[in-house]
Amino acid sequence: MKNRGRKFGGDWTDEKLKCVSKYLQAYTKIMNKQQFHFAYIDAFAGTGYRELMHDGEAGKLLFPELASTEVTNFRYGSARNALEVEPPFGKYIFIEKNASRYAELEKLKEEFLLKDGFSDDMIECENKDANEHLKVLCGKNWRAHRALVFLDPYGMQVEWATIESIAETQAIDLWILFPLGTVNRLLKNDGEIRPALQARLDMFFGEHGWYDAFYQSAKQLSLFDEEDRWQKAGNIFVAIEQYFIDRLQSVFNGVATNPLILRNSKNVPLYLLCFAAGNQKGAPIAVKIAQEILEGMQNPSQLTLLD
Repeated sequence: MKNRGRKFGGDWTDEKLKCVSKYLQAYTKIMNKQQFHFAYIDAFAGTGYRELMHDGEAGKLLFPELASTEVTNFRYGSARNALEVEPPFGKYIFIEKNASRYAELEKLKEEFLLKDGFSDDMIECENKDANEHLKVLCGKNWRAHRALVFLDPYGMQVEWATIESIAETQAIDLWILFPLGTVNRLLKNDGEIRPALQARLDMFFGEHGWYDAFYQSAKQLSLFDEEDRWQKAGNIFVAIEQYFIDRLQSVFNGVATNPLILRNSKNVPLYLLCFAAGNQKGAPIAVKIAQEILEGMQNPSQLTLLD
């Protein structure tokens, strides 16, 4: 089969994984000096590898069910990268709903259980819905536990209720890949959004306030009177970014205010890589580390923390 279109999973995916990996390294070094049990939780873990794909339209990457793809290459994904962090986490929890990807995670688990330093109870793979299982995990007693959660969905699968559950533990640091491009495409220029899509955005943001944040009134003269019209905000990507950061700040004790914008080869924003810290005492240092890493990813000459 001939390749169609351009490759996906390129530089922006490398940036995402590099950024999170740097934080993981800092996190485990700090937590190894503490008395807490600490875990890494990958809620959309995939296979442990990431697939380089070909497709005709960039948007279809965000809606895989619409895409006709051909896998051409593999690179390490977030799950494997986390397992290779030194020093290691005390526990790893990988959640994947897709049966075939879950089977690959089980193979990854068996591979690492053969290595020194890994015991049978250190790696847990769950073939479950990420939102539901995360809520279960967050409902446990976190007094003696800490965790880092990575939410890397394929689109808008993360529910705001899940993010709230993570924040309520006051024990979890969060990295989340926010689907900036997907949200923008759902926001029609004239503000006429189908009820089903409005409900989806409500569930994603946890409220309906996004409409007022992303649209502005545009009065228009008709034959009889002045009519109310709505139009999308001029710098919509900035508006979406600020709104989501504000939403994170409404529930977390600390939030990095300089998320990493991940763009495609045409310089169009696809995602925001965002960080939030749950623990009140630890939030300042966690956010400081995350913001320095994010700044370094945007301005490589500034990245000195872990290099």
